[in-house]
Amino acid sequence: MIAPAIPVNEVERQQAVEKYNLLDTMPEERYDNITAIVAAICDAPIALITLVDKGRNFIKSGHGLDLRESPRPISFCGHAILEDSIMIVKDARDDARFFNNPIVKEMKAIFYAGVPLVDSNGYKLGTLCVYDHEPRVLNEAQKTALNAMAKQVMYLFEERYKNIQLEALKQELLLRNVELKDFAGIVSHDLKAPLSNINMIVTMLSKDANVTASAKSMEYVGYLNDATTTMASYIDGMLTFYKSDELANADFSHVSFVDLMEDLITMCKVDDSVVINYAPEYDVSIYSSDQALHQILLNLITNAIKYNDKKQTIVEVCFRESETDYHIEVHDNGMGISEDKISTVFQLFTTARESDKYGNKGTGIGLATVSRLLEQLGGKIDVTSTFGEGCTFKLHIPKNSLAQLLS
Repeated sequence: MIAPAIPVNEVERQQAVEKYNLLDTMPEERYDNITAIVAAICDAPIALITLVDKGRNFIKSGHGLDLRESPRPISFCGHAILEDSIMIVKDARDDARFFNNPIVKEMKAIFYAGVPLVDSNGYKLGTLCVYDHEPRVLNEAQKTALNAMAKQVMYLFEERYKNIQLEALKQELLLRNVELKDFAGIVSHDLKAPLSNINMIVTMLSKDANVTASAKSMEYVGYLNDATTTMASYIDGMLTFYKSDELANADFSHVSFVDLMEDLITMCKVDDSVVINYAPEYDVSIYSSDQALHQILLNLITNAIKYNDKKQTIVEVCFRESETDYHIEVHDNGMGISEDKISTVFQLFTTARESDKYGNKGTGIGLATVSRLLEQLGGKIDVTSTFGEGCTFKLHIPKNSLAQLLS
């Protein structure tokens, strides 16, 4: 018997084997299906998917063999990964590498055919192989099938590796999101209080300056007031944005559409120039997160009011439901959104206009929060607009299956 040689790139090859996280994993149907098919095509009692590890062959799938691993020094697959193509041993008893091998003697592994499993970087991880208990050959069709199925095994390996990478990225993003939430909390604590003090001082200065200060000084006080107001808006917006998943995942309840709208009208109707209508006027129930719905519609309605250049601001909120979804439309007669801005309005820190009708610069956080909240609810939002005439935001929220059981 001759033990298989160690490949010259063994360190890199071993790293390639380990990156798939397949060693010592349980059998899986997707791999067992392949070995079953290969055994049938090759008319062989045993078919294996192996990974050549440091001192062993790990058997990921074993058709016709109840074994999880075998020593690498006596393995056929250790020799097969040294080959560039399929390795065929017609009769192991006549081969100097295997004639007194324990696998040949005790398990009657007389015939072997193995195709190296080669990754995209050229590293040979293991084999797809078949064994038989008597001398034989494979015909060309069987060789072709064995090679093709080896590529399919590698496809499954690569898909697994992509999923590992995606999961790692997901965990990294979750960690960053937690860090951002923590940062938002720090901002809230460390910046909001000083900003409130600055605003109070600015207000006091404004009152005194009206009597004693020059016009230039009053202008500077105005700049300071605008700056602190803008910064406070950014902070409030960011806090809401990073708490959006908490709002969306809050306890679901049956929300009265009429009560929801009356609350929003009370919060948003600044004067008689603002008209907020809703339909239907009779009550309907929405099973969802009350907090999330309030935040979504509050952002859309306040935007409709702030970005409106008409003498009378009209906002219409319409609700309907289908068998699977709730549908809400918010229409306004405001400034509208230009065509080149439509595709970006839901991106964080992106604004459709430089300022609202009061001259305040937008933060670009409100619509991003709306989109994020709807995403957390499993829904989506679309917008259509005619520049200068107004916008229509269409919300689609899937009904929760639990809601149907509780209704």
